[in-house]
Formats: sequence, structure tokens, C-alpha cells
Amino acid sequence: MKAPNTRKVLWFIAILLLLAVIATLLSGCVTPWGRAVVNEWDYHVQKADDATRYETRRKVEDACRAMIASYTSDAMTYKQYRDSYNEEKQTWAEQARMRANKTAASYNEYVLKNSFVWEGNIPQDIKESLPYL
Repeated sequence: MKAPNTRKVLWFIAILLLLAVIATLLSGCVTPWGRAVVNEWDYHVQKADDATRYETRRKVEDACRAMIASYTSDAMTYKQYRDSYNEEKQTWAEQARMRANKTAASYNEYVLKNSFVWEGNIPQDIKESLPYL
């Protein structure tokens, strides 16, 4: 009788060990202890996602509110001085109108690019778009 080839035996043992490790890992995901580990991992991932989502939403909302405040200020300045008889005040009005329109363009683009943050639930104090003057 011929002796078994050592290389083939080692490969066979390695494959058996690999299959045993895979079976152990798979059964670990099915057992209550394995499910607890997977659930704990999912919980931490969800918690990190929620924190990131909140920070992103807060940052976008703060930027929108700042742009709305700037736009409102420039729009009020424009409305106050547009009908003035003083040429300097009319210049102020025109500059304020240009700033307001620039802010409106930036705001409208920013809201469009970040609309995914609200998922259709936009806060009441944030407008969907700002009109041009």
C-alpha cells in the first residue's frame, strides 16, 4: 500500500479547518449571542448615522437662516431707498438689490442641493426659495 501524499493531506486538513471556521461564524450569527453582537453593532452604526444626519441638518438650516437674514436686510434697504430723491440713496438701493439677488441665487441653489436633508419636512422658518427683486 502506498503512503498518502503529505501535501494532499495538508490541503485536506486546511480545507476542513476553513470549513469549520466558516460554519462557526455562520452559526454565531444565528445563535442568540451572535444576534446580540450583530444587533449591538447595528445600534452603534445607527446612532452614528443619526448624529451625523442631525449635525448635517443643523448646519444646512443655520446656513439657510443666515442667508435669509442677509436677504431680508438687503431687501428692506432696497425698498426703503429705491424711491428716494437723493441720488446717493438710490445707489444704496441698487447695491442692496444686487446683494439681495445674489443672496437669493445662492440660497436657491443651496436649498436645491441640500433638499435631501429635510426629506420633504422643511422647517416653517426656512423658505423653499427666495424671489429676485
